[in-house]
Amino acid sequence: MEILISILLVVIGLSTGIAASIISNNMKENNANKKADDIIEKAKKEAEKTKRDSLFEAKEEAHKLKLEVDKEIKEKKQELKQSEERLIQRENSIDKRDELFQKREISLDERELKLTEKQKNIQDEQAKVEEIKKEQLELLTQISGFSKEKAKDLVMKKVEEQMSKEITAYIKERENEAKLESDKIAKNLLVTSMQRYAADLSNEQTVTVVSLPNDEIKGRIIGREGRNIRTIEAITGVDLIIDDTPEAVVLSSFDPLRREIARVTLENLLKDGRIHPTRIEELYDKVSKEMKSKIVEYGNDALFEVGITKMDPELVEILGKLHFRTSYGQNALEHSKEVAHLTGILAGELGENVTLAKRAGLLHDIGKAIDHEIEGSHVQIGVDIAKKYKESEEVINAIASHHGDTEPQNIISVLVAIADALSASRPGARNDSLENYLKRLEQLENIANEMEGVEKTYAVQAGRELRVIVKPEEVDDLTSHKIARDIKDKIESTMQYPGTIKVTVIRETRATEEAK
Repeated sequence: MEILISILLVVIGLSTGIAASIISNNMKENNANKKADDIIEKAKKEAEKTKRDSLFEAKEEAHKLKLEVDKEIKEKKQELKQSEERLIQRENSIDKRDELFQKREISLDERELKLTEKQKNIQDEQAKVEEIKKEQLELLTQISGFSKEKAKDLVMKKVEEQMSKEITAYIKERENEAKLESDKIAKNLLVTSMQRYAADLSNEQTVTVVSLPNDEIKGRIIGREGRNIRTIEAITGVDLIIDDTPEAVVLSSFDPLRREIARVTLENLLKDGRIHPTRIEELYDKVSKEMKSKIVEYGNDALFEVGITKMDPELVEILGKLHFRTSYGQNALEHSKEVAHLTGILAGELGENVTLAKRAGLLHDIGKAIDHEIEGSHVQIGVDIAKKYKESEEVINAIASHHGDTEPQNIISVLVAIADALSASRPGARNDSLENYLKRLEQLENIANEMEGVEKTYAVQAGRELRVIVKPEEVDDLTSHKIARDIKDKIESTMQYPGTIKVTVIRETRATEEAK
């Protein structure tokens, strides 16, 4: 029973809980629905409010846009109005300008008519003037006895004489200015070079004197029936002069190398004491072989003295041979070293390559070392040697142009030519034969005597100066300058000479009266 009651109570409790739950849920649902309706209603009100606000804002914005558009249209209308006014003003201005142009065109037409009429009048007047000129010319021709062509030639000749004097005066003035400036620069360079390098004069003679211990040895040198002296002369190519000079024998030859070999051979014979043809030949062969090493030594000494460090050994040997070559008595190797030093100094003064300048100066006469062995001038032989041993283009051009055979292509070539002339022309550097000396003086005087108006010519100072006396009645002062320049040009183009030749033209008038 209790169980049933418990079960019943449980059932009742469950039913009550379920009912209460259902009632609670219904109440909650009703409340939710109510809230939802309130939210919806509220949303509808807010939507209506937002809609009204949006419509108001849209209307306000549309009103603003309308005002702006109206303002812009008003501005555009104003601009159009202003443009229209400007166009009207421009059109009025164009009309006025057109009217002015029309008036000017009418004025120009009138002026053209007047000018045409004036031109016609001028042409008529010119025709009358030409007729009058023609009549006057005919009258002048009859009075003077000169035709138009003859008078023209006379006037042209007079003008030519006057212009010639003016041109000569102008040239003289410019030449004097140029000479002053160029002489000043050139003298500074040359004096500086000569001050910095001053070598002793070294003239080679054609004879060598060999000292003997006593005069009795001369007989042994001559040998029985002269066989020893004939052997020496035959194998050395040198003449032995044995005369009354005490304790001395003279070796004579134009070839310094042969003379040197003969000297050493003879000295060795005197030391050895055995003087006979076989021993002479043995010593000559030995000295000839030793001379090659001596030639190389001369070449290396020259390189060391000049300051050149690298050169082909075969070229060094050829350079050493210059020690045994001469030009007008001047030792060729000493001359080459002197030219190298002078060229280097000049190059240094001008800011050029000093080493290259010295090399070109040292090798400028290299052809003279073997010009007696090969056909051709020493210039061409020197160029061939330089090309063979792959010397630079500057060195080759300096060799080719130092005597004017080829145009110098660079400043170093010009400096080598200057140094060569400076070394060759300084007093005492070279000997000159009497025959060549007389020929040069005669040629100088003949060049001057060929000039028109020259009376007498004198070559003085060993051919360094040419004094020309002109006829004063035929040559005026300005023409004398022209004669001096013409003589100078002809000397430069026809003669070969060391250094410079000064041309002095002398014009004087002497009036002499004798009182009785």
